Amino acid sequence: MKKGNITGGLILILIGAWFLAVQFVPQLGDWAEGSWPLTIIGIGAIFLLVSILNNIPGLSIPAFIIGGIGGLLYYQNVTGDWDSWAYAWAFIPGFVGLGLLFFSIQTKDKGTMKAGFILLFLSTIFFIVFGSFLGGPDQIIQYWPLLLIVAGLWSMIRSLLGKKSEKIADFAEPVEPVIIEEDAE
Repeated sequence: MKKGNITGGLILILIGAWFLAVQFVPQLGDWAEGSWPLTIIGIGAIFLLVSILNNIPGLSIPAFIIGGIGGLLYYQNVTGDWDSWAYAWAFIPGFVGLGLLFFSIQTKDKGTMKAGFILLFLSTIFFIVFGSFLGGPDQIIQYWPLLLIVAGLWSMIRSLLGKKSEKIADFAEPVEPVIIEEDAE
């Protein structure tokens, strides 16, 4: 609870300092209006910094989501390619996956790392499939069926190998005998 309050306070201080600086240095305000997605990326960076400094791994997940969306918006703002949002949203599960990977590094949790890689993989598939139908680059349109084939093969191989390892694990574990003691009363 104490760390959470300190973290929340630090976030409020940093955001408040930014807005105060914008009021006293008008050029910052002009710069921020022209590159407003950088503000969103900055907020994501603040979350990540607080996550690292206060050892609060859970903040790394929203840090990557906020920063990633800020990155998408920055790309669209610079290029004017706002139509790419029709398929670029598919990166958001990947941002969650990156956050989970960072979380797993902080906590040394292998299950979370596996979930992070799965989300990155699914995000890539979604991006390529939706990008091919909704106006993505020509390279995506040409090769997206190969990604589906690889995904299907990967799923089948995992399923086949997973069943064998489960059967081996069932027989490999020794069973401890249960000793029941009766009272002599």
